Amino acid sequence: MTTFVSGLPILLLIWAMTKRNAVPSHIALPLTAIMVAFIQLFLFQADMRLLSANVVAGVLSVLTPISIVAGAILLNRILFFSGAEAVLSQWLKSISTNKVAQLMIIGWAFAFMIEGASGFGTPAAIAAPILVGLGFPAIPVAIFTLAMNSVPVSFGAVGTPIWFGLSALPLSELQLMDISKQTALLNSLAALVIPFVALRFLLSWKEIRQNTVFIVLSVLSCTVPYVLFAQWNYEFPSLIGGAVGLGFNVFFAKKGLGLKAASEVSNEDAPVSLRQVAKVFLPFALLILILIVTRIPQWGIKDLLNSMVPLWSAQMGTTEFELSQALVFSLNNILGTSVSWQYKSLYVPAMIPFLIVSLICIPLFGMSRSLVSRSFRDTGQRLLLPVLSLIGALVMVKLMMQGGDAAPMLLLAQAFANLLGDYWGYAAALLGGLGSFFSGSATVSNITFGGIQLGIAQEVGLPVTLVLALQSAGAAMGNMVCINNIIAVSTILGIKNQEGYIIKRTIVPMLFYALVAALFAVVTLL
Repeated sequence: MTTFVSGLPILLLIWAMTKRNAVPSHIALPLTAIMVAFIQLFLFQADMRLLSANVVAGVLSVLTPISIVAGAILLNRILFFSGAEAVLSQWLKSISTNKVAQLMIIGWAFAFMIEGASGFGTPAAIAAPILVGLGFPAIPVAIFTLAMNSVPVSFGAVGTPIWFGLSALPLSELQLMDISKQTALLNSLAALVIPFVALRFLLSWKEIRQNTVFIVLSVLSCTVPYVLFAQWNYEFPSLIGGAVGLGFNVFFAKKGLGLKAASEVSNEDAPVSLRQVAKVFLPFALLILILIVTRIPQWGIKDLLNSMVPLWSAQMGTTEFELSQALVFSLNNILGTSVSWQYKSLYVPAMIPFLIVSLICIPLFGMSRSLVSRSFRDTGQRLLLPVLSLIGALVMVKLMMQGGDAAPMLLLAQAFANLLGDYWGYAAALLGGLGSFFSGSATVSNITFGGIQLGIAQEVGLPVTLVLALQSAGAAMGNMVCINNIIAVSTILGIKNQEGYIIKRTIVPMLFYALVAALFAVVTLL
């Protein structure tokens, strides 16, 4: 009964957001958070002070995702109002007017590379507006980019879900490498399925069948270097795979390899010069370069941006506020509890690189003061309702994880394990997906459920590295239905109150992904 009640808010949330007259996320998520709070108080007899502290931490935690979304929207608006986005669209049409080629270049290879550098849901946020600029409809584009932003996620943000997400577990370097190898292989097998399912949201099966060879070439151009790199490194597979794949995708499209009857570029379209292309791609190159430089530990800048050396502190009742030299804002012992909160203003990819690159674009594209003002104003107008949605989501997550071993989220996970026993390997990826759905992060999913997966594997006698690879791949596939990512891409595209509709669509490719993971487990365990 306790487990059923623990899962009831989630069932009601999914129902509310996916029923015919769906409840908007900015209403459904805060109401779900309130429901979880009542369950914690009256069923679990939660400490009121601890509950309040988690609510405070959840509300403040919205600053991280919303600042990233704000940065991505600002860059998008500047590229749009400056005309750079139109030039990019024209250049893509000059490579190929074939819709499959355009979707795979931007929605697959380019997003693959961005995920390898950044993570944090930025690939869909950057790729989606470009595709809409090419004339594709907004809601199908949102679904498509969310589905595609899955395969590279296990090694996103320079491998953070692996080297940080599993860092708390007693694993040797050899075991981490084995997890890396199996995760890359599993994700690459899923990549032979997911793009076909995702493309169907925008194109007919006939168009997809006619361009199957190009799609397979596009997929392999990213996944082959991805798998090869994962044999000895778990930081750069997605970044290298995406960069190599992007180059091959453009080459294949220019040559028309595997493309069915791509029409010629209209004579009405003025040719795009190499200088114009370089100028438009400069912001993206800067974005990736800054992200790489700030995220490779060996270069030392990452440590500087995360420095916790105190600059100033103050005591606010039982709560301690601290500001570090790297402008990390911290609240420790919130309301006298063990709950804490941090915002790494220089490390979270909002100010660096989004704001910096956005400001560079203003003189780069010669924008007038009125266009700059319009870009900032448009950005602000798109953020109000997503803030409410994200507050609800993050408070809900905090409260679902409150209670140690008896936390509602962990009770749900344990219930799955008890139900399946020796067959756990066939469903382990779903737990990873559940973690991403809740938390909005593959890294957080690995942190939250990695220990449970390890314990279940040891208890039922399954290979630890296989189960953790399934967890890692599951956390990646969960990105498709992750509420934070759905809100982010919807906000950037100006889509309102369609989160439930999008979840109902993205769960289809996620289930295909889960099926591939289950088959991978079956074959591996033979």
